[in-house]
Amino acid sequence: MINHEELFDVTIIGGGPAGCYSAFYSGMREMKTKIIDFQPNLGGKVHVYPEKMIWDVGAVTPVTGEQLIKQMVQQALTFDPEVVLNEKIIRIEKTADTFILTAESGKQHFSKTVILAVGGGILKPIKLDIEGADRFEVTNLHYVVQSLSKFKNKDVVICGGGNSAIDWAVSIAPVVKSLHIVHRRDKFDCHEAQLSLLNEYPHEKHVNTTIKKFVSTTDNTKIRSVILENKLTGKESAIEIDDVIISYGFERELSFIKESPLQIELVDEFYVKGSSKAQSSIEGLFAAGDILSFDGKVHLILGAFADAANAVNQAKMYLDPNSPAKARVSSHNSRFEEKNKELLQHLFVNS
Repeated sequence: MINHEELFDVTIIGGGPAGCYSAFYSGMREMKTKIIDFQPNLGGKVHVYPEKMIWDVGAVTPVTGEQLIKQMVQQALTFDPEVVLNEKIIRIEKTADTFILTAESGKQHFSKTVILAVGGGILKPIKLDIEGADRFEVTNLHYVVQSLSKFKNKDVVICGGGNSAIDWAVSIAPVVKSLHIVHRRDKFDCHEAQLSLLNEYPHEKHVNTTIKKFVSTTDNTKIRSVILENKLTGKESAIEIDDVIISYGFERELSFIKESPLQIELVDEFYVKGSSKAQSSIEGLFAAGDILSFDGKVHLILGAFADAANAVNQAKMYLDPNSPAKARVSSHNSRFEEKNKELLQHLFVNS
Protein backbone atom coordinates (compact mmCIF):
# COMPACT_ATOMS: atom_id res chain seq x y z
CA MET A 1 0.00 0.00 0.00
CA ILE A 2 1.55 3.31 -1.09
CA ASN A 3 1.27 6.21 1.32
CA HIS A 4 -0.59 9.05 -0.42
CA GLU A 5 2.08 11.52 0.72
CA GLU A 6 4.72 9.47 -1.12
CA LEU A 7 2.79 9.45 -4.40
CA PHE A 8 3.53 12.35 -6.79
CA ASP A 9 1.62 13.52 -9.85
CA VAL A 10 4.86 13.74 -11.81
CA THR A 11 8.43 12.75 -11.11
CA ILE A 12 11.15 14.23 -13.30
CA ILE A 13 14.38 12.27 -13.65
CA GLY A 14 17.19 14.67 -14.50
CA GLY A 15 17.95 18.21 -13.41
CA GLY A 16 19.33 19.87 -16.53
CA PRO A 17 17.52 22.46 -18.69
CA ALA A 18 14.67 20.07 -19.61
CA GLY A 19 14.25 18.83 -16.05
CA CYS A 20 14.37 22.28 -14.47
CA TYR A 21 11.80 23.71 -16.86
CA SER A 22 9.59 20.65 -16.42
CA ALA A 23 9.60 21.28 -12.66
CA PHE A 24 8.64 24.93 -13.19
CA TYR A 25 5.93 24.21 -15.74
CA SER A 26 4.37 21.39 -13.74
CA GLY A 27 4.09 23.89 -10.87
CA MET A 28 2.18 26.17 -13.21
CA ARG A 29 -0.17 23.25 -13.80
CA GLU A 30 -0.61 22.68 -10.04
CA MET A 31 0.90 19.22 -10.10
CA LYS A 32 2.59 17.62 -7.11
CA THR A 33 6.14 17.46 -8.43
CA LYS A 34 9.40 15.72 -7.59
CA ILE A 35 12.71 16.12 -9.41
CA ILE A 36 15.51 13.56 -8.97
CA ASP A 37 19.11 14.00 -10.08
CA PHE A 38 22.22 11.84 -9.85
CA GLN A 39 24.43 14.90 -9.40
CA PRO A 40 24.82 16.92 -6.16
CA ASN A 41 23.36 20.02 -7.85
CA LEU A 42 20.70 20.85 -10.41
CA GLY A 43 21.91 22.19 -13.76
CA GLY A 44 22.83 19.06 -15.69
CA LYS A 45 25.49 19.08 -18.39
CA VAL A 46 25.73 22.89 -18.26
CA HIS A 47 28.04 22.32 -15.27
CA VAL A 48 30.61 21.01 -17.77
CA TYR A 49 31.04 24.52 -19.24
CA PRO A 50 30.35 27.06 -16.44
CA GLU A 51 32.40 29.85 -18.06
CA LYS A 52 31.25 29.27 -21.64
CA MET A 53 29.07 32.02 -23.09
CA ILE A 54 25.61 30.82 -24.15
CA TRP A 55 23.92 32.86 -26.88
CA ASP A 56 21.12 30.65 -28.20
CA VAL A 57 18.40 30.84 -25.53
CA GLY A 58 15.50 32.96 -26.75
CA ALA A 59 15.28 36.49 -25.26
CA VAL A 60 18.20 35.77 -22.91
CA THR A 61 21.22 37.96 -23.66
CA PRO A 62 24.53 36.07 -23.60
CA VAL A 63 25.18 34.49 -20.20
CA THR A 64 27.78 32.13 -18.82
CA GLY A 65 26.82 28.53 -18.14
CA GLU A 66 27.12 29.29 -14.43
CA GLN A 67 24.65 32.18 -14.65
CA LEU A 68 22.23 30.14 -16.78
CA ILE A 69 22.27 27.36 -14.17
CA LYS A 70 21.49 29.89 -11.45
CA GLN A 71 18.52 31.25 -13.40
CA MET A 72 17.24 27.80 -14.42
CA VAL A 73 17.35 26.50 -10.85
CA GLN A 74 15.70 29.61 -9.44
CA GLN A 75 12.88 29.19 -11.94
CA ALA A 76 12.62 25.44 -11.29
CA LEU A 77 12.06 26.02 -7.57
CA THR A 78 9.30 28.62 -8.07
CA PHE A 79 6.53 26.28 -6.91
CA ASP A 80 8.56 24.33 -4.33
CA PRO A 81 8.90 20.90 -5.95
CA GLU A 82 10.51 18.18 -3.88
CA VAL A 83 14.15 17.95 -4.92
CA VAL A 84 16.19 14.76 -4.45
CA LEU A 85 19.91 15.01 -5.26
CA ASN A 86 22.72 12.44 -5.27
CA GLU A 87 20.12 9.80 -6.18
CA LYS A 88 20.80 7.36 -9.03
CA ILE A 89 17.71 5.67 -10.43
CA ILE A 90 18.57 2.13 -11.52
CA ARG A 91 15.13 0.69 -12.33
CA ILE A 92 11.83 1.98 -13.65
CA GLU A 93 8.70 -0.16 -13.66
CA LYS A 94 4.95 0.30 -13.52
CA THR A 95 1.97 -1.24 -11.79
CA ALA A 96 -1.53 -0.65 -13.10
CA ASP A 97 -1.45 3.09 -12.41
CA THR A 98 1.79 3.87 -10.56
CA PHE A 99 5.41 4.10 -11.66
CA ILE A 100 7.96 2.71 -9.22
CA LEU A 101 11.44 4.23 -9.47
CA THR A 102 14.11 2.31 -7.57
CA ALA A 103 17.33 4.07 -6.62
CA GLU A 104 20.78 2.61 -6.13
CA SER A 105 20.37 3.44 -2.44
CA GLY A 106 17.39 1.08 -2.29
CA LYS A 107 14.88 3.89 -1.85
CA GLN A 108 11.75 3.75 -4.01
CA HIS A 109 9.89 6.71 -5.46
CA PHE A 110 6.24 6.48 -6.52
CA SER A 111 4.61 8.59 -9.20
CA LYS A 112 1.51 8.70 -11.39
CA THR A 113 3.58 9.95 -14.34
CA VAL A 114 7.27 10.25 -15.16
CA ILE A 115 9.25 12.64 -17.32
CA LEU A 116 12.66 11.40 -18.47
CA ALA A 117 14.96 14.44 -18.73
CA VAL A 118 18.33 12.74 -18.39
CA GLY A 119 20.01 14.34 -21.43
CA GLY A 120 22.60 11.89 -22.71
CA GLY A 121 22.36 9.87 -19.50
CA ILE A 122 24.86 9.84 -16.66
CA LEU A 123 27.97 11.22 -18.32
CA LYS A 124 31.41 9.87 -17.49
CA PRO A 125 34.41 11.27 -19.35
CA ILE A 126 36.31 8.78 -21.48
CA LYS A 127 39.69 8.65 -19.82
CA LEU A 128 43.17 8.46 -21.22
CA ASP A 129 44.45 4.89 -21.41
CA ILE A 130 47.88 5.44 -19.91
CA GLU A 131 48.93 3.48 -16.85
CA GLY A 132 49.14 5.67 -13.76
CA ALA A 133 47.51 8.69 -15.41
CA ASP A 134 44.76 8.82 -12.79
CA ARG A 135 47.16 10.07 -10.12
CA PHE A 136 47.50 13.35 -12.00
CA GLU A 137 43.75 14.04 -12.02
CA VAL A 138 44.06 15.94 -8.73
CA THR A 139 46.75 18.23 -10.14
CA ASN A 140 47.17 19.03 -13.84
CA LEU A 141 45.27 16.37 -15.85
CA HIS A 142 41.74 17.57 -16.65
CA TYR A 143 38.66 16.04 -18.30
CA VAL A 144 36.54 19.21 -18.14
CA VAL A 145 37.37 22.92 -18.20
CA GLN A 146 35.80 24.47 -15.13
CA SER A 147 37.76 27.73 -15.01
CA LEU A 148 39.58 29.56 -17.80
CA SER A 149 41.67 31.51 -15.31
CA LYS A 150 43.32 28.26 -14.23
CA PHE A 151 45.15 28.15 -17.58
CA LYS A 152 46.26 31.77 -17.72
CA ASN A 153 49.85 32.07 -19.00
CA LYS A 154 50.21 28.26 -19.00
CA ASP A 155 51.58 25.84 -21.58
CA VAL A 156 48.60 23.59 -22.36
CA VAL A 157 47.98 20.44 -24.41
CA ILE A 158 44.43 19.52 -25.47
CA CYS A 159 43.79 15.98 -26.72
CA GLY A 160 40.79 15.47 -28.99
CA GLY A 161 39.40 16.68 -32.29
CA GLY A 162 35.65 16.94 -31.76
CA ASN A 163 33.44 19.93 -31.04
CA SER A 164 34.09 19.94 -27.29
CA ALA A 165 37.87 19.84 -27.69
CA ILE A 166 37.90 22.69 -30.19
CA ASP A 167 35.35 24.69 -28.17
CA TRP A 168 37.66 24.44 -25.16
CA ALA A 169 40.66 25.31 -27.30
CA VAL A 170 38.93 28.44 -28.59
CA SER A 171 37.93 29.39 -25.04
CA ILE A 172 41.38 29.08 -23.48
CA ALA A 173 43.45 30.25 -26.49
CA PRO A 174 43.25 33.96 -25.52
CA VAL A 175 44.65 33.33 -22.02
CA VAL A 176 47.28 30.58 -22.39
CA LYS A 177 51.00 31.02 -22.98
CA SER A 178 51.08 28.23 -25.59
CA LEU A 179 48.55 25.75 -26.94
CA HIS A 180 49.07 22.35 -28.54
CA ILE A 181 46.16 20.30 -29.93
CA VAL A 182 46.73 16.57 -30.34
CA HIS A 183 44.36 14.54 -32.52
CA ARG A 184 44.66 10.89 -33.52
CA ARG A 185 43.09 11.48 -36.95
CA ASP A 186 44.20 13.68 -39.84
CA LYS A 187 41.03 15.84 -39.80
CA PHE A 188 39.10 17.49 -37.00
CA ASP A 189 35.52 16.40 -36.47
CA CYS A 190 34.08 19.78 -35.51
CA HIS A 191 32.21 22.77 -36.86
CA GLU A 192 34.23 24.68 -39.46
CA ALA A 193 33.38 27.98 -37.78
CA GLN A 194 35.09 26.85 -34.57
CA LEU A 195 38.26 25.94 -36.45
CA SER A 196 38.20 29.36 -38.08
CA LEU A 197 37.96 30.98 -34.65
CA LEU A 198 40.80 28.82 -33.35
CA ASN A 199 43.00 29.84 -36.27
CA GLU A 200 42.84 33.44 -35.05
CA TYR A 201 45.09 32.45 -32.14
CA PRO A 202 48.61 31.02 -32.02
CA HIS A 203 48.57 27.25 -31.57
CA GLU A 204 50.13 24.08 -32.92
CA LYS A 205 48.19 21.10 -34.24
CA HIS A 206 49.55 17.55 -34.04
CA VAL A 207 47.46 15.27 -36.30
CA ASN A 208 47.68 11.49 -36.61
CA THR A 209 49.20 11.72 -33.15
CA THR A 210 48.50 10.40 -29.66
CA ILE A 211 49.99 10.83 -26.21
CA LYS A 212 52.28 7.88 -25.59
CA LYS A 213 53.27 8.66 -22.00
CA PHE A 214 53.70 11.32 -19.34
CA VAL A 215 56.91 12.43 -17.72
CA SER A 216 56.24 13.49 -14.14
CA THR A 217 57.86 15.99 -11.85
CA THR A 218 60.43 14.68 -9.36
CA ASP A 219 57.78 14.38 -6.63
CA ASN A 220 55.52 12.36 -9.00
CA THR A 221 52.52 14.63 -8.38
CA LYS A 222 52.34 16.54 -11.68
CA ILE A 223 52.89 16.01 -15.38
CA ARG A 224 56.04 17.84 -16.48
CA SER A 225 55.99 16.88 -20.15
CA VAL A 226 54.11 14.70 -22.62
CA ILE A 227 55.63 12.29 -25.10
CA LEU A 228 53.74 12.33 -28.41
CA GLU A 229 53.84 9.63 -31.07
CA ASN A 230 52.93 10.15 -34.71
CA LYS A 231 50.96 7.01 -35.67
CA LEU A 232 52.05 7.20 -39.33
CA THR A 233 55.77 7.73 -38.90
CA GLY A 234 56.33 6.36 -35.41
CA LYS A 235 58.28 9.52 -34.59
CA GLU A 236 58.21 10.65 -30.97
CA SER A 237 58.43 14.19 -29.66
CA ALA A 238 58.32 15.78 -26.21
CA ILE A 239 56.47 18.91 -25.09
CA GLU A 240 56.95 20.53 -21.73
CA ILE A 241 53.57 21.53 -20.33
CA ASP A 242 51.75 22.94 -17.31
CA ASP A 243 48.36 21.30 -17.94
CA VAL A 244 46.82 18.54 -20.06
CA ILE A 245 43.15 18.55 -21.09
CA ILE A 246 41.60 15.33 -22.41
CA SER A 247 38.44 15.67 -24.51
CA TYR A 248 37.59 12.22 -25.85
CA GLY A 249 33.88 12.58 -25.17
CA PHE A 250 31.69 10.90 -22.58
CA GLU A 251 30.37 7.44 -21.89
CA ARG A 252 26.57 7.54 -21.59
CA GLU A 253 25.00 5.42 -18.89
CA LEU A 254 21.32 4.75 -19.56
CA SER A 255 20.93 1.24 -18.21
CA PHE A 256 17.81 1.99 -16.15
CA ILE A 257 16.03 2.94 -19.38
CA LYS A 258 17.53 0.28 -21.64
CA GLU A 259 16.94 -2.54 -19.15
CA SER A 260 13.53 -1.44 -17.88
CA PRO A 261 10.90 -4.20 -17.83
CA LEU A 262 8.64 -1.65 -19.53
CA GLN A 263 10.61 -2.21 -22.76
CA ILE A 264 10.76 1.48 -23.59
CA GLU A 265 11.18 1.92 -27.33
CA LEU A 266 14.53 3.51 -28.23
CA VAL A 267 16.24 4.99 -31.27
CA ASP A 268 19.92 4.11 -31.84
CA GLU A 269 20.07 2.75 -28.27
CA PHE A 270 20.57 6.22 -26.77
CA TYR A 271 17.30 8.07 -27.38
CA VAL A 272 13.73 7.52 -26.30
CA LYS A 273 11.55 7.22 -29.38
CA GLY A 274 8.77 9.74 -28.93
CA SER A 275 6.44 12.23 -30.52
CA SER A 276 6.62 15.99 -30.93
CA LYS A 277 4.33 16.10 -27.89
CA ALA A 278 7.00 14.33 -25.81
CA GLN A 279 5.08 11.05 -25.53
CA SER A 280 7.02 7.78 -25.32
CA SER A 281 5.88 4.26 -26.21
CA ILE A 282 4.67 3.81 -22.59
CA GLU A 283 1.48 5.49 -21.38
CA GLY A 284 2.21 7.98 -18.64
CA LEU A 285 5.92 8.08 -19.43
CA PHE A 286 7.19 11.18 -21.21
CA ALA A 287 10.60 12.54 -22.23
CA ALA A 288 12.17 15.95 -22.76
CA GLY A 289 15.50 17.34 -23.89
CA ASP A 290 18.37 15.46 -25.52
CA ILE A 291 17.04 12.03 -24.50
CA LEU A 292 13.93 12.50 -26.68
CA SER A 293 13.96 11.70 -30.40
CA PHE A 294 11.32 12.66 -32.97
CA ASP A 295 11.20 14.11 -36.48
CA GLY A 296 11.92 17.84 -36.36
CA LYS A 297 13.67 17.68 -33.00
CA VAL A 298 15.58 20.87 -32.05
CA HIS A 299 18.80 19.93 -30.25
CA LEU A 300 19.27 23.22 -28.43
CA ILE A 301 18.49 24.30 -24.89
CA LEU A 302 15.44 26.17 -26.20
CA GLY A 303 14.23 22.88 -27.72
CA ALA A 304 14.52 21.27 -24.27
CA PHE A 305 12.22 23.95 -22.86
CA ALA A 306 9.59 23.26 -25.51
CA ASP A 307 9.86 19.50 -24.91
CA ALA A 308 9.42 20.09 -21.17
CA ALA A 309 6.23 22.10 -21.61
CA ASN A 310 4.80 19.47 -23.96
CA ALA A 311 5.72 16.64 -21.57
CA VAL A 312 4.05 18.36 -18.63
CA ASN A 313 0.92 19.17 -20.62
CA GLN A 314 0.64 15.56 -21.76
CA ALA A 315 1.18 14.32 -18.21
CA LYS A 316 -1.54 16.64 -16.94
CA MET A 317 -4.02 15.42 -19.53
CA TYR A 318 -3.04 11.80 -18.83
CA LEU A 319 -4.03 12.36 -15.19
CA ASP A 320 -7.11 14.43 -16.02
CA PRO A 321 -8.38 14.15 -19.61
CA ASN A 322 -10.74 17.06 -18.94
CA SER A 323 -7.93 19.47 -18.04
CA PRO A 324 -6.92 22.22 -20.51
CA ALA A 325 -4.39 21.16 -23.10
CA LYS A 326 -1.86 23.69 -21.81
CA ALA A 327 -1.29 26.14 -18.97
CA ARG A 328 -2.45 29.70 -19.27
CA VAL A 329 0.33 32.10 -20.23
CA SER A 330 2.09 33.62 -17.24
CA SER A 331 0.61 37.10 -17.80
CA HIS A 332 -2.88 35.64 -17.20
CA ASN A 333 -2.08 32.70 -14.92
CA SER A 334 -3.56 32.93 -11.44
CA ARG A 335 -0.53 31.12 -9.99
CA PHE A 336 1.51 34.29 -10.56
CA GLU A 337 -0.86 36.91 -9.16
CA GLU A 338 0.70 37.13 -5.70
CA LYS A 339 4.22 36.69 -7.04
CA ASN A 340 3.67 39.50 -9.56
CA LYS A 341 2.40 41.81 -6.80
CA GLU A 342 5.53 41.13 -4.75
CA LEU A 343 7.82 41.71 -7.75
CA LEU A 344 6.07 44.94 -8.77
CA GLN A 345 6.14 46.23 -5.20
CA HIS A 346 9.87 45.48 -4.99
CA LEU A 347 10.40 47.20 -8.36
CA PHE A 348 8.60 50.38 -7.29
CA VAL A 349 10.39 50.52 -3.92
CA ASN A 350 13.78 50.30 -5.60
CA SER A 351 13.02 52.59 -8.54
